[in-house]
Amino acid sequence: MPNPRPSARMPSRSLPASDRILRHILALALFALAIAVPGARAQAEDLPGFVHDGQLTLCTNPTLPPMTFVDGSDTDALAGMDIDLARRLAAYWHVTLVPQTMDFEGLFPSLSAQRCGMVISGVLRQAGRLRNYDAVPYLDSGVVVVARVGTPKLREMADLSGQTVAVQSGTSYAAQIERENDRLRAAGRPPILLQQYPTEDQVVQQVLIGRVHAFVSQDVELYYRQKQLGGKVTIILAPDYPDFHQFAVYIRKNAHDDALLQKAIDTLTRQGEIAAMAKQWGISGDHQSVFTEGKAPSRFDVATFFGALFSAAFLKGAALTLVIAVLSHLTAIVISIPMAMKLNGRDSIIKRLLGFYVAIFRGAPTLLQLLFIWNALPQFFPIFREGWFTPFLATWLSLSINESAYQVEINRAALRAVDPGQVLAADALGMTTAQTYRHVIFPQALRIALPPTINEFISLLKTTSLASVISLQELLAVTQIQVARTFQFTEYYAAALVYYLAMVFFFLFLQKRIERRFVWADRNKASADAA
Repeated sequence: MPNPRPSARMPSRSLPASDRILRHILALALFALAIAVPGARAQAEDLPGFVHDGQLTLCTNPTLPPMTFVDGSDTDALAGMDIDLARRLAAYWHVTLVPQTMDFEGLFPSLSAQRCGMVISGVLRQAGRLRNYDAVPYLDSGVVVVARVGTPKLREMADLSGQTVAVQSGTSYAAQIERENDRLRAAGRPPILLQQYPTEDQVVQQVLIGRVHAFVSQDVELYYRQKQLGGKVTIILAPDYPDFHQFAVYIRKNAHDDALLQKAIDTLTRQGEIAAMAKQWGISGDHQSVFTEGKAPSRFDVATFFGALFSAAFLKGAALTLVIAVLSHLTAIVISIPMAMKLNGRDSIIKRLLGFYVAIFRGAPTLLQLLFIWNALPQFFPIFREGWFTPFLATWLSLSINESAYQVEINRAALRAVDPGQVLAADALGMTTAQTYRHVIFPQALRIALPPTINEFISLLKTTSLASVISLQELLAVTQIQVARTFQFTEYYAAALVYYLAMVFFFLFLQKRIERRFVWADRNKASADAA
């Protein structure tokens, strides 16, 4: 008789030992995953919203030692108190720091355009800025008024009445001086005369050469400048302005991000890391110890000049200047030729629109166009916030559009200068419009347009220096960075001048050779040959 089928309630045979072990491992893995997922979610929630794809982007102006500057000839070698703080914040959040250098005036527009997550660049925490941004302080500071050695001390800012004072443009010092001027005018006294310069080193230079009476800055910079400016300048006043007492990290308005940033700064402060950074960069101490060093040499340092002249940074900066100028001008020529042909044609809507285009881009300052494309365009079209839209590309686009508005007038005049009778002759020979332009009009127009085109290119070559405001490391930007680091104005400016003159003289020589090749405007020679 067959064995009965086992009942469903009967216990099954025990699993092999290997299967039991596998089941336990699987259970432990599921348990670990259940713990890890909430932990990962919590870790993600602890990251500020301005951290994306594991990267923390920083906007900074590298011309303010010891807060942020370039250490050495490599323009990518950023150093300073602010750079150390940014790196420590990135390590705190376990992300990678991506610094972006730019002109001081471009810091907050770039932050608004979401080109960076935060600004750390020796920027003071002030009520006016807090209306648009969040700011977490990290270092105490104070305002100082500095003048050449031997200048009498002042009791108050009103004692600067009628004197000329220099400040860095884009900072809040200018607004504070204007408030002082309102009080001076109300008292019937002459106002303080204000001059603004794009970088801090240029501000200091105005005092050193005697152009202005004093400059306004923060004490932390002067602690660092002891060896460079020792014996040449002195602090004549330390006014107490409540809005000028703390440096801060700025971010876009967001309560959650502000709380996380505050927590990070508090942690670094409690651990003594921020105090250690300040000590490392020599920005703590008392005012009496400032400028006690001997006088720095004022002679021209030949070694520094030749070192800059043949440095990789200057060679790279000059090459970038030349490349951006050539690309922009070639693009402008390509854009301007069909525009010139259309502008010389019959009246139409397109012709009027092109005329409006030319008027707009010839009328607007080149610097304004550059800043608009770099800082304003991303606010209208978020695609321009992406990493592909680099300072080089923005400069290329801006200068090409701007230059095309000028080049189109050169091309239009050259095309109109061609004798209309030759066009009729070409038509009589049965040439098509394309053949007429290719074989008759363009060769003659080229002769006429080439000299002013080369002149326009030389002008564009010098205009590329404006790109330093959006952090393109062209020749002038490299020069300013090195001057800010060393305060050796004459040597680095002289090296930059040599590069600019070499490039300009080369193209002037090229222009002369081209003119000689086509015998432009040499009517005396033409008459003599005919005789």
